[in-house]
Amino acid sequence: MPPPQQVAFLLDFDGTLVDIAPTPEAVAVAPGLIQTLVTLRDRCGGALAVVSGRPIAQIDHFLAGIPHAVAGEHGIAVRHAPGEPVHRAELPELPQGWLDEAERIVAAHPGARIERKHTGLVLHFRAVPEAGSALRDAAERLLAQDPRQLFHLQAAKMAWELKPSGIDKGTAVRQLMQQTPFAGRLPVFVGDDVTDEDGIRAAEALGGVGLRIPEDFATPAVFRDWLSELARSGAGTWGG
Repeated sequence: MPPPQQVAFLLDFDGTLVDIAPTPEAVAVAPGLIQTLVTLRDRCGGALAVVSGRPIAQIDHFLAGIPHAVAGEHGIAVRHAPGEPVHRAELPELPQGWLDEAERIVAAHPGARIERKHTGLVLHFRAVPEAGSALRDAAERLLAQDPRQLFHLQAAKMAWELKPSGIDKGTAVRQLMQQTPFAGRLPVFVGDDVTDEDGIRAAEALGGVGLRIPEDFATPAVFRDWLSELARSGAGTWGG
């Protein structure tokens, strides 16, 4: 790991900083995480960002004022610094009728739920895992109604997301790394699932490090412990 003054941390939220919960609203911020993130941010000259599939407002709810920058909705929305406006990519509107059809799909699988986003939607099946295949097939039928391929299907943990094409967490990483205090540093991106692979590739392409927490061998608690040890290490170097 390069010294703190050379590093920028870009971290996923669900499954990385916090444990996965039955619903997005039910996640809990573990004791000590806030202090860890504040210490890490200060040691890195402010170069700490959260890059999430969630809307920025939800990250603000759980981590108010902690990260310097936040990218939400897989890079569709980016706020480069505290107090600055949120920049949204120009994207197509959700096709007419898709939300109504998604609601009919979910109603056929009690326990499944819809998360509506600004320009997309997510079909969650954590409470009814046996519905995952049927929801994927239904989402693919919706995509078949999009001949210009303006949208694509993104796999997530126990969810399928219909989102605009061409924007992902890699897009967010590249945008954030162009702005102060991230510019000129080496990005360290950490995530936990397939939605983070674009961010991992972007960090590596920029000369940094991309890490994916392996579900079979590690948990957010293990990563939080590692991050805490890193934050508490010596002032000039990691672990010194």
